[in-house]
Amino acid sequence: MELQINKSPNGVHNKELKVNDVRFIESNTQPVSLDEIREKHLVPVFVKDNTSTISQADFISSTMEVIEELSGKHTANLGIRVSHPIKGRIFSARNKRASELLDEEKTIYYERMAFSFDMPGYKEVVNGKEVTLSVIGVKAYNNDKLSGYGNGLQRFKIGIGQKVKVCTNMCLFTDGTSLEIKVRNLEDLEGEIATLVNETDFSAQTKALEKFDEYHLTQQQFATLLGKSRMYNHLPGKRKNDIPQLLVSDSQVSTVTRAYYNDNQFPKNEEGGISLWNLYNLYTGAVKSSYIDSFMDRNLNSFTFTQGLMKALDGEGAYQWFLS
Repeated sequence: MELQINKSPNGVHNKELKVNDVRFIESNTQPVSLDEIREKHLVPVFVKDNTSTISQADFISSTMEVIEELSGKHTANLGIRVSHPIKGRIFSARNKRASELLDEEKTIYYERMAFSFDMPGYKEVVNGKEVTLSVIGVKAYNNDKLSGYGNGLQRFKIGIGQKVKVCTNMCLFTDGTSLEIKVRNLEDLEGEIATLVNETDFSAQTKALEKFDEYHLTQQQFATLLGKSRMYNHLPGKRKNDIPQLLVSDSQVSTVTRAYYNDNQFPKNEEGGISLWNLYNLYTGAVKSSYIDSFMDRNLNSFTFTQGLMKALDGEGAYQWFLS
């Protein structure tokens, strides 16, 4: 499909959007509106030549327009969360105390931003839970070399997956997620997003989630998994290289453990065992405590890790280390 995006005369997407406080990520973040980003936040530049970066507002608007163009369906439920504020002040207020600054004398932008929106036209029920096709994007300026010239590469992350309605947990997949989009301008970014959409098999994503419910861990296997997950982060480097990657932190393993006993939406069974579908949702719930720049990586790893456990239960693959 050939992509053609209709822009306003000045080349900026100006579509006004209502923003909801969607808790797809929680740690150290706060919600903002798209209008606030457009009207009140500074746009970082490349220091050597003062060339503007791709703004967070343009990233969000362009992604929504590309998705709508290619799908022919409307998007909804946009949520934007930011962290790591970079504060400043205008020149005339340079000698004021911080407590004396007026709102119009303050400047700010946020180093890290994540957004998510839904495609309400794509809803399904997976293992008894309603899911909606959703898109998530991340921009973290700390990953760009802003000390250089404006022709430098800018990095973005995009994922197209499912959002579980009861908990707003994002389900990201290896098919449909790019953690390292590198571009120099907005047009190239739109092209990368379009390519990702066109190459994503949404029906395969749903089937992968449905299959998780066919596999179960016993209580003993779950306990072994928790212990091995704790051990993993402290293994010697050479030994760790022989084992599949697990990005969930020790504190997030603790969150999974608490949820095993307390989560009513994804509970353990009467014998203390748990399905991989429920376990997967405990993982995606736990990684919502990640910082913005590591959230998508850990969310995607939750999927590949759960897939690995499924193979381990079939007696295959290196993931058996976590259950043995």
